[in-house]
Amino acid sequence: MDIKDIQNLIKFVSKAEVSEVKYKTKDFEITIKTPLAGSEAVYAQPAVYHTAPQAVAAAPAPVATPAAAPAEKAEAASDDSKYVTIKSPMIGTFYRKPSPDKDVFVNIGDEVSVGKVVCVIEAMKLFNQIESEISGKIVKILVDDATPVEYDQPLFLVDPS
Repeated sequence: MDIKDIQNLIKFVSKAEVSEVKYKTKDFEITIKTPLAGSEAVYAQPAVYHTAPQAVAAAPAPVATPAAAPAEKAEAASDDSKYVTIKSPMIGTFYRKPSPDKDVFVNIGDEVSVGKVVCVIEAMKLFNQIESEISGKIVKILVDDATPVEYDQPLFLVDPS
């Protein structure tokens, strides 16, 4: 049996969705095992990842749905344009507090300066402090505490004046 035959056998096993195949001849034996039969966790994990982006993608839809007040949207867009956005530098979980028993880093109306910690983003069990890159007043907090955030997702609006 040459390498092409082995590769074809592996492709066949993966398409057949079986957990184990043994092929034996007089002078050759091969066993191919796949994680299909006993590992439901492998398939459950991607389902978790698929639900998170759908929830994030579904969140902006209700905001855009109420078309009854286009004038309010225009005012909000013009108001937001004078603010500077603090964005997430990574994918992770957004936290407003350094730990559950501590106070939040910033509230709406708080003054922030360059280098002041405004939140923490947990990524792969590491808690990364996110510092403000501008000075100003926090006008709006755009993310709920303990929710997943994406790279470059807006977190805070800051009035630099």
